[in-house]
Amino acid sequence: MIYRSLFPRDLLAELDRLLRDNTPQNFHLSPSIRGIARGGFPAMNVGGTPQSVEIYAFAPGIDAASLDVQIEKGVLTIAGERQRQTPAEDATVHIDERFDGRFRRVVSLPDDVDANAVDAKYIDGVLRISIARKQSEQPRRITIQ
Repeated sequence: MIYRSLFPRDLLAELDRLLRDNTPQNFHLSPSIRGIARGGFPAMNVGGTPQSVEIYAFAPGIDAASLDVQIEKGVLTIAGERQRQTPAEDATVHIDERFDGRFRRVVSLPDDVDANAVDAKYIDGVLRISIARKQSEQPRRITIQ
């Protein structure tokens, strides 16, 4: 515990400290592999290229067969369950931070994706989903005659 005097010697320095400590970026938790701080498990990165939408879900320790990935009405849903791994019965648990149980993440997709052109791969605990954009929506160069 840090000891602070009730009457700071330098009032302006104390006001500056309060301002730094109470800015909005200090109110969220630091990110973690579990993704708890930013919305749940699994932690996700979503981005895109002109040809596709790329989604990475970081879900270590899950069997690929237990993952359920669906696209319906422009919404991608990733669901599954991570089984609890318990230590030996006579072991004392000091820290238990690993998420277990059912999970579900939902991502709204742009209107120009082709739900029939989806590629999903699960390698080393990372689920990579690539959804192609519709060809008619892609920008194309027009030649001038």
